[in-house]
Amino acid sequence: MAATNEKTRFTPVGSSFDLPELEHGVLELWESERTFDALKKKNAGGPRFSFIDGPITANVEAMGVHHAWGRTYKDLYQRYKAMQGHELRWQSGFDCQGLWVEVQVERELSLNSKRDIESYGIDRFSRACRARVDRSAAVITKHDIRLGRWMNWDDSYYTYSHTNISHIWHVLKLCHEKGWLYKGHRAMPWCARCGTALSEHEMSGSYKEMTHTSLYVRFPLTGARPWPSSPRLSSARRSGMTPSCWRHSKERPCSGWATRGRSTICRSEHRRSPATA
Repeated sequence: MAATNEKTRFTPVGSSFDLPELEHGVLELWESERTFDALKKKNAGGPRFSFIDGPITANVEAMGVHHAWGRTYKDLYQRYKAMQGHELRWQSGFDCQGLWVEVQVERELSLNSKRDIESYGIDRFSRACRARVDRSAAVITKHDIRLGRWMNWDDSYYTYSHTNISHIWHVLKLCHEKGWLYKGHRAMPWCARCGTALSEHEMSGSYKEMTHTSLYVRFPLTGARPWPSSPRLSSARRSGMTPSCWRHSKERPCSGWATRGRSTICRSEHRRSPATA
């Protein structure tokens, strides 16, 4: 049996231990010894492992904790494959399109509509969007390096590049030639202000609870109270259907009931969540 008073293997870390200072020391060591270049040279010609970095939206002033968390996992996975001798592409990416970039630039330029953008100049507005993307990409790259990620930073891909856009059109052409494209209809959220469909991601945080005035209609035959989805539909409610398990009974109208024709109508407040404005 091992002695209970056996000396511990590791020396306890003091409370004055400076983790950021240690991290900077590691980064400086990698830089001075060109560790990353040595790894790429060692694995050159090995089995290829192509890791495509899902591009981060280049529309931030500083990287968030959630960005750092996900990108740390990406770096760990690539290092693991590199330790197995794989040759990697080591390429970072930036998503440069999207309403988020455009809306932020509109705020910076005090624009509030498509007409404002057209008056300002679409070409000038596009250049302003590219400039914001470039600034954001530079900030993200700086923070990535501080995290200790290894990438060929000078070889990062940008979705606004002519190469990327031409490749997307080429893939669509191939899909068309193979008969994989079809024309159909789909219900999509639409932004009247921006004049475009919205993705689920772009609608994040756009819902809010609202209270709407609604109509409840009671028919004399069954005592049921169908609820029309819109007040304009109340005139079309000529009949009502209820499940057989419902108990039909005559109900005395409340003080808010008013008779219109053959129907009895009550005006009340109906709460719905979520609801669009």
